[in-house]
Amino acid sequence: MRKQVSFLVIATLIMFSACKKSTEQFATAPLSDYFPLTVGKYITYSLDSIVYYSNFGVSATTNSYQVKHLVDAQVTDASGRPAYRIIRYIRSYPAAPWVADNTFMAIATEGGIEFIENNLRFIKLKSPIRQDYSWKGNSYINANSQTPYLKFYDDWDYYYDSINMPAKVGTLTIDSTIKVAEIDNQTAIDRTFSEAKYAKGIGLVYRSFLYWNKGSANGTYSDASYGVILKMIDHN
Repeated sequence: MRKQVSFLVIATLIMFSACKKSTEQFATAPLSDYFPLTVGKYITYSLDSIVYYSNFGVSATTNSYQVKHLVDAQVTDASGRPAYRIIRYIRSYPAAPWVADNTFMAIATEGGIEFIENNLRFIKLKSPIRQDYSWKGNSYINANSQTPYLKFYDDWDYYYDSINMPAKVGTLTIDSTIKVAEIDNQTAIDRTFSEAKYAKGIGLVYRSFLYWNKGSANGTYSDASYGVILKMIDHN
């Protein structure tokens, strides 16, 4: 009898230990660590806007600005959920006055961070934050609609490319970031690339987006080709 009791105790301890390890394995940082939403928070970036002109052959022009994303107010979205309004300010050089030029909205859901830009809803982050975990970041966008440019967003697989890694962003060294690879598709005539890095306790610190197309017979870029690079330079 004592042997049976001892066996049951040992078995219970083994099961408890296994469950504890499994729980620890799947415990990840909350999304709010990498996308904090507090009224008054801001991040300032350098912004390089890359424009390709078909009549200039294969050349590209880079226009540089500074932009600031300010969490302006807590609001309610169209579904009645708590959300945050983010205003983007832009200026052409550091001493120039800031000018508001766009408004975004961010919603922290139970399992993700939704970001609305130009009336398009993206799932920027998704739980759990785990290496190679993937999700359909553009699933709210109706890529099968009659609007041609929405097809561009069809079936992107976002995934965590790296977790808790230091990163060099411009002149700044950041201790802990996660990188979200959003898409990297390339053919002989076009390329679509997009990735973002988020820093713990800060938010988005880096974004790189590039789309170019050489669909014409002479191999020059189409006028729709463009790129954007954001690098954090300051935050509160």
